[in-house]
Amino acid sequence: MTPDPSEKPTTDPTDHLRFHRPHAHLATTFGNDTFALRAEAFARFFGTPTFLGAQTLIVLLWVCLNVFGVTTFDVYPFILLNLAFSLQSAYAAPLILLAQTRQAARDKAQSDADAQHREDLARANTERQAQAAQNTAQLLELLEQNTRLTEMTKSLTERIESLTSEMHDHMRQSAQR
Repeated sequence: MTPDPSEKPTTDPTDHLRFHRPHAHLATTFGNDTFALRAEAFARFFGTPTFLGAQTLIVLLWVCLNVFGVTTFDVYPFILLNLAFSLQSAYAAPLILLAQTRQAARDKAQSDADAQHREDLARANTERQAQAAQNTAQLLELLEQNTRLTEMTKSLTERIESLTSEMHDHMRQSAQR
């Protein structure tokens, strides 16, 4: 007989992410539109070795080009370079702070969901331990009943043997008379 696909199984598989789904909206820092995704990617890019290496190379190239006279668009004291760093800081700092704030919110939501999941596991474990204790008590009771039945069977078997022996003795005595 093939199972009916419209019937639900008696036990549904456990949804391991059930406590995390309510916090799914916190997945991205700035939302889910194109600007938000690019802003978060930009904020995450700061502080990476790639960014630091690229910035160092650009600054070295900038300084060398201006010091050695290849170009003179920003001669010493490199005011344009200073302005570029200030502009970068003006945009980077708020983006990084926003990313940190939202990451803290995501971490807290994740922590809360994990704590709720651990509580659910502890509750299920307690229920399983109680069921195991109940099963153990039932098993001990059944073992005790089995022991009593075995003793009764032994006693009855001995009594039957005794009666059978008495009958044989009585029949021999009757046969001899």
